[in-house]
Amino acid sequence: MMKRTILTIIFLLISYPVIMAQGHQVGDIASTFSLKNVDGNMVSPDDEAYADAEGYIIVFTCNSCPYAVAYEDRIIDLHHTYAPQGYPVIAINPNATRPAADSYDNMIIRASEKSFPFPYLFDETQEITTAYGAKRTPHIYLLQKEANGEKIVRYIGALDNNAMDAASADVNYVGNAISQLKAGETVETSSTRAIGCGIKWIQ
Repeated sequence: MMKRTILTIIFLLISYPVIMAQGHQVGDIASTFSLKNVDGNMVSPDDEAYADAEGYIIVFTCNSCPYAVAYEDRIIDLHHTYAPQGYPVIAINPNATRPAADSYDNMIIRASEKSFPFPYLFDETQEITTAYGAKRTPHIYLLQKEANGEKIVRYIGALDNNAMDAASADVNYVGNAISQLKAGETVETSSTRAIGCGIKWIQ
């Protein structure tokens, strides 16, 4: 019995870094994707519409989470500010065992109500959410596009330093990271803790 317990502990210690490393880390080549947008069309970062993009702001978000709702206007502003600079927002709803508010039909309604200027995509199988390692809504992955077309993860985490009060946020992590990338610098703060609701995983 003791021997079995010791072996179990050793296995868990060996496996722990692997478990913790699931999903993309800063510096990884990001998984590409093609997911259904609220307009019914499939959208991919590899589409011709993004040919001139220097990178992408991938936001895992949803309709139902109060944190995600609190960030909606800021995400819209993020797109308006940085899409002209080559970093458009692509939003993805990761909730598969979703409440009714997060259904595809309600995604369409919410995108219309808020006049989202960016795609709002449906990760029905959670394959992309799993590949990226997103845990909460909202959870942001800032990608930089290389000359060979690869997308490199340069930042992971929160948009800014106040989840519920935009007026009190005084550090824009994503904006700072983009400014540093455009200046040819290393991103100083490359990861932060995403604050939000846990993603609803398929059982």
